Amino acid sequence: MSKRGQGKALRGRAGRMKNGRGSGRASSGMVRLWGRHAVEAALKNPNRQHRKLWATREGVESLDGELPVDFTVEWAEAPDLARLVARDAPHQGLVLESEPLDDLFLADVLDNDPARPVLVLDQVTDPHNVGAILRSAAAFNACCIVTQDRHAPPESGTLAKSASGALEIVPWIRVVNLARALEEIAEAGYWRIGLDGEAESTLAEALPAGPVCLVLGAEGDGMRHNIVQHCDAIAKLPISSDMESLNVSNAGAIALYAAATR
Repeated sequence: MSKRGQGKALRGRAGRMKNGRGSGRASSGMVRLWGRHAVEAALKNPNRQHRKLWATREGVESLDGELPVDFTVEWAEAPDLARLVARDAPHQGLVLESEPLDDLFLADVLDNDPARPVLVLDQVTDPHNVGAILRSAAAFNACCIVTQDRHAPPESGTLAKSASGALEIVPWIRVVNLARALEEIAEAGYWRIGLDGEAESTLAEALPAGPVCLVLGAEGDGMRHNIVQHCDAIAKLPISSDMESLNVSNAGAIALYAAATR
């Protein structure tokens, strides 16, 4: 997409959304994204294959750049778009249907850079939390996030909206066996720190000078025992005793900040 200052001539096939009706679900095998940041980032991602954009004219005008040549746009009114997304989702005049992102592998992204931590999520299933963690990971230049494929949310519009464009930026590695992935991360030279509010050491005390992998468990249950056993250290965030715990996405953001400023 070219920059707005170079002019924005909307090109491609354009039509009207028929009868203003939508299923609320993406076509088989597709992912439906909505909201300006999520859609704009997806359109700019050369690794994302798109099928169709439903949009208001105001929504398209809000995008930073031109749509690709021959891109399919189906014009619609805001109430029509609301039928294509999750209930009460803020679509901002843009709904994009795309192919899911291609699978990535740990070996392809681990760069052993101390300034780029790896973030492992153990059974964090809420798409809002995973999306928010992706956003923090992008903000603090994380290497990637790693989840188990069966106990993590799928790629979705809700997750992408929470990630505010970061879904297209931060590599998301899905693995069958999280413990085995942690072994591979250790072999690549990373010091693995699991976050647990009951730990004796603080994260600041446990952080190494070299590459680090931060491991977060689900809210309530925390990390599973086998995952704890695959950490080199267990540490806590020094929060007030008046508060039992932090939301996992907040904990992830603070941990990434601590790693970035050590």
